[in-house]
Formats: sequence, C-alpha cells, structure tokens
Amino acid sequence: METKVLFGGLGGSLPVENVQALASNNLKNIPSRYIRPEAEFGVVSVDESLQIPVIDMSKLDHDDELEKLHLACKHWGFFQLINHGVAAEVMENMKIDTQEFFNLPLEEKMVCAQLPNHIEGYGQVAVVSQDQKLDWGDMLFLLPLPAVPSRNMRFWPTNPLSLGETVDKYSMELHKTMIHLMKLIAKNLGTDPGMLSSLFEDGTQGVKLNYYPPCAEASKVFGIAPHSDSTDLI
Repeated sequence: METKVLFGGLGGSLPVENVQALASNNLKNIPSRYIRPEAEFGVVSVDESLQIPVIDMSKLDHDDELEKLHLACKHWGFFQLINHGVAAEVMENMKIDTQEFFNLPLEEKMVCAQLPNHIEGYGQVAVVSQDQKLDWGDMLFLLPLPAVPSRNMRFWPTNPLSLGETVDKYSMELHKTMIHLMKLIAKNLGTDPGMLSSLFEDGTQGVKLNYYPPCAEASKVFGIAPHSDSTDLI
C-alpha cells in the first residue's frame, strides 16, 4: 500500500486485462506485454552498507534522531519510519480488507473499475498506449482526502462492507503522521514548520492498494516497474 499526497492533474489510464484473472489461467508462457528483459538481467546490489535509513518517530524529539532524519532526506530521499504511532489494528484491518477485496470475483471488483481518463478505481496505473509494457499486478486507487471534493464514491468498493471505514481511519492516521513529519523536516531546514506543513494540510491524498498474483515467469516481470514519485509518499 502506498499513500501519496498528489498535486496537479492526476491523469488517467487505459483499460487493460486483469492480471489476477490472467494468472488464474495457469499460463506457462505469459503475454509479451508483461515481459521485461531488464528484470531478468537486472543486477541486485548486495552491498550491506546501502541500508535504507530507519527513523524512530518516537525519538524525533532528540537532536541525534532529527539529524538522522535530515541525512535520510538529504542523501536518500526516503526512509523507513518505525514507532510512528499508527495503531497496529488500523494497519491490520487495511491488510485484511484489501485481501478480501482482491479475493472477490472479477465481476464484483469491476464494479469499481477505472473509467477512461481517470486514475481512480480498479485497474492499472499510467497505461497510456496499447503497446506499452505492463506491470504484473492490479491495483485499487482511491482519493480519501480531502473528503470534499476529492472522494468519488463511484470507485469505492462496498464489499467488504468495512473497507470504506477502514480506508478512512487509515488515511486520517497517515495524514497526521505526514503533517508531523513535515514540521520536523522544516525544523531541520531552518524554515517555518507551520508554513511547510500548511502546504499539505488540504493536499489530495491517494491510497493505492496493490495486488501481485503469482507468475509462472516471475523473473521476467515487474510487480511495479522502477519509477520515481514527484509526490509526498508515506
């Protein structure tokens, strides 16, 4: 799962075949649109010194942890956040409801399918041409915040019944965490914490739920292709 604070146009995505349904056919050879030669021959780094920074949010009132946060932002651009205060129950409910949604029959999931020129809904993200290489995965993309005018309930599943409430609680908790982090990042930069965090108070928040089915040729595909994000990502 990813939570993004997005700015500007969200774009859209062309409808493509459902990967979960494709995988259920027990294909021996998957369609060429999913084959990524760079996946099979990619080099995996084994340099143990290149470990993603881990930031303990419960210790960010100490200068040494603030310095770790500053260096992670400066040299990496991302980090793993622990002891962030989001309740384990909130995160576990997201996992359970997400799994229940993707376990539904295809026709039930398609009730929430993306529409032309919309990124929200059930499908794949950023498919812009008929000959484009595709990810081996499906996703459900929702815009929980701000509730007005971002939410389009046309794309929000009603099965499982608890999913809407679960996403609501999860998104609110992550929003609070993100605002707190922005204030701390501003402090590290010597700028006004309130000014930086205010830029994100009413930002558009997107929650992307990803599902990666088993693949008979797993070494040749990407669940999500390598990419960069021009958003605040939690």
